[in-house]
Amino acid sequence: MVMLPFSVTILGSSSALPTTTRFPTSQVVNLNDRLYLIDCGEGTQIQLRKFGIKTGKINHIFISHLHGDHIFGLPGLISTMALGGKKGELHIYSHSELKIMMDHLMKFMNEFDDFKIVYHPLSFRGRAVIFEDSKMVVESFPLKHRIPCCGFIFREKQHELHLRGDKIDYLNIPIRDRVAIKSGADFQTPDGKIIPNNELTFTPDPVRSYAFCTDTVCRKQIIPIVEKVDLLYHEATFADDLSDLALKTYHTTSKQAAQLAAEAEVKKLIIGHFSSRYKSVNPLVDEARAVFPNTFPANDGDRFEL
Repeated sequence: MVMLPFSVTILGSSSALPTTTRFPTSQVVNLNDRLYLIDCGEGTQIQLRKFGIKTGKINHIFISHLHGDHIFGLPGLISTMALGGKKGELHIYSHSELKIMMDHLMKFMNEFDDFKIVYHPLSFRGRAVIFEDSKMVVESFPLKHRIPCCGFIFREKQHELHLRGDKIDYLNIPIRDRVAIKSGADFQTPDGKIIPNNELTFTPDPVRSYAFCTDTVCRKQIIPIVEKVDLLYHEATFADDLSDLALKTYHTTSKQAAQLAAEAEVKKLIIGHFSSRYKSVNPLVDEARAVFPNTFPANDGDRFEL
């Protein structure tokens, strides 16, 4: 069977200052055409249009922290959603003070007659499941920045077992029983014989996971959380020759991000949140690959398939 599409699209990969080629932080996670927005830096809605992503399909927004380069695009995006006739609910997961900030702005914006904004305050003290549906679980975990900041991990739920079509057809198993078999049940034939589940099914697709970490000093405490994820995004604002500046500003170097990825045994690393001082990020990528070869730079418009 074909696995459900699961991808991450980079909308913005710069740090505090946008450049001519990089917008501030924002990403879209797509699991089977269900869209989840992470952070919403200035210009996010422009990038959504540019890369053909429909804003009307975004119903959940996860905000790591309240620095401007991660939230300044939010008022404009919400206004566009309202003007576009969005209906239903928009769920925003963030520091509780974001609601206070946004409520003031909303007084001067268009009326939202057809959709409601629902705020979900994050905890910055420990891990917490903050969203769950039939396909996905999203967990937050604390990072260490100048202000409260969270990372997020998106995990698929366990897939059902695959049916062995030839065996199912041979035994003429009814549809109602096939559902139970996919969940692990044995099957009893009309004459009372028990057919073990492992004769009727084969192993389900492996679950996939994506972890997002920005802005933060390199924090070894997150290794057990992101261990063995399929894809890790970790900020790498500076090259390692500026490690003192990274520590002072509560950021991470590319070498540190790669070391963390190696210790966590992740499958693939994306580095981003690059300082605007770098005209080319190749030195940062090379530095990271020297430690963790399966490293890739976050470039605006890149899409990573899991």
